[in-house]
Amino acid sequence: MINRLSCFAGLALALAMVGAAACEMPPPARVDIDANSYYSDAHHSVIDPVLQAKNIANVKPIEDFLARVARDASGRDPGCALRWLASWGEQQAMLGKLSSEQAYYVRKWTLSGLALSYARVQAQATPAQRAVIESWLRRLADATIAHSDAFRGTRNNHYYWEGLAVTAVGGVTGDARYLAWGRKVFAFAMSQVADDGALPAEMGRAGKALHYHLFAATPLAMMASILNLHDARLDKLVSFTMAAAADPSGLARVTGVAQEPERSDQLAVIYNRHAGRPAPGGQGLWQARLGGALDVANPLEHLQ
Repeated sequence: MINRLSCFAGLALALAMVGAAACEMPPPARVDIDANSYYSDAHHSVIDPVLQAKNIANVKPIEDFLARVARDASGRDPGCALRWLASWGEQQAMLGKLSSEQAYYVRKWTLSGLALSYARVQAQATPAQRAVIESWLRRLADATIAHSDAFRGTRNNHYYWEGLAVTAVGGVTGDARYLAWGRKVFAFAMSQVADDGALPAEMGRAGKALHYHLFAATPLAMMASILNLHDARLDKLVSFTMAAAADPSGLARVTGVAQEPERSDQLAVIYNRHAGRPAPGGQGLWQARLGGALDVANPLEHLQ
């Protein structure tokens, strides 16, 4: 009997060790962000491969962290996602020196993904984890708002991603200030939609006009779902963007530049789900900046 109990105890310990090994120690937090722009033309449409490679290498630790949290939060290991989030929260990640405007882009995209991933696992967090993670997300949201409000450049897709990041933090913390700021960003975006559904700031991106319409419309669709907003101007923007993705020739004629092919699946799944029109083909869609698996509704989304 003693030997049998010892065997069971040994097996339990081995299984526990396997489970613990599945969640590696989180990497040291990146407090500072070093990133650089990589476009070489006035339209920000032509990529310099050398500058792009430099930027990818510099931000890889942050991108890898976000991807791992999103994977775990989307079902692989919720407990590990919480441990990683709390670790970087304790170290006040991404709240140090930001080297450039591109670094601020990285922070807001990452904040969006982290907040939306946290929404998936928040119910499983301990009180201590909630305190650390939510305090950190609030500080990142405050920093995002401060930088955005001080910015004097064109309000384009970057502003909409800031809106999504702050809105998502409002969703997981219940802080009305962040939700109100998100509504302000969304209202501004809607005011920019032209009669044909286009966004003038994104039309100026030459060969990447289609890419940046998708990059603008997708966070706006997620914001609309989180804030439970319905707006005919968003419908026009999404219709314009999805039509252009299906057939870029019209957009090419208007811009005078051939458009790079793009898929609209991510936008379609989020938008149609909020509108009560499930979109086929969503299985396997993935975007860490949007909280990971897109075929499974985020807890913050309002479904019709």
